[in-house]
Amino acid sequence: MKKLYILILTLVSVLMSSCYSHRVIGYLQEPTKMNKLPVYDSVPYVPYRIHVNDEIIYRLITMDETMTKMLGTNNASMGSNYANAYRVHEDGTIDLPFLPPVKLEGLTEIEAQDTIRAAFREIIPDADVKVAMYNKYFSVIGDANAGQYYIYKEKMNIFQALAMTGDVMNSGDRRHIRIIRPTKEGKDPEILEFDMRTNSIIDSKYYYVYPNDVIYVAREKNSFYTVPNYAGFIGLITSSVALLTTVLNYVAQLYR
Repeated sequence: MKKLYILILTLVSVLMSSCYSHRVIGYLQEPTKMNKLPVYDSVPYVPYRIHVNDEIIYRLITMDETMTKMLGTNNASMGSNYANAYRVHEDGTIDLPFLPPVKLEGLTEIEAQDTIRAAFREIIPDADVKVAMYNKYFSVIGDANAGQYYIYKEKMNIFQALAMTGDVMNSGDRRHIRIIRPTKEGKDPEILEFDMRTNSIIDSKYYYVYPNDVIYVAREKNSFYTVPNYAGFIGLITSSVALLTTVLNYVAQLYR
């Protein structure tokens, strides 16, 4: 009987260490000497700058009826106007109706808007322009609801982005989240790796999600042996103890 108790306690200890806990999957934890979470520096937000192959949509507003007829849907309502997208070419320019190539690579949306407005005012003095990016998407792969998602607001953060996927699965490795981020044409993409459990991620360089980001959530190495919840944990203990008791009783009967 003493050996049975020892085996049961050993089994319980092993299973307890295999449960998902707040320390493993919890967000916004305070870094301490015990949990050894990283402390990231706060950095100012940097607006996204247009890359080659990005797509731009715009709306031109003018009282010039002649130009309105010539531009057609480009000067229509916001809904129909947004059906037309213009790709940024390898040389960093886009081709817009009645304009020479306009250099947009490296500009923010606001700077691109000002640049296109200035170009149109060369031929339409009262021109006003509204500009937005068409391909404002990020992608998620790995142990989350993989897919492509639209960036619906400025300064979207990593928590809001992953909330759109339904959050990281319990088996996902929150200690080593990776973002693959395109850089300037011709250079290798930047790979950012971080622990998203620490509260110091807020306002760090890992906090905001940008267009064309790919968020990769690896699977936790020990997830195969981990119990998803405490209800499953109790059920596993009960069935394991029952099986162990049956085996020990059977062995005891053999040696009587």
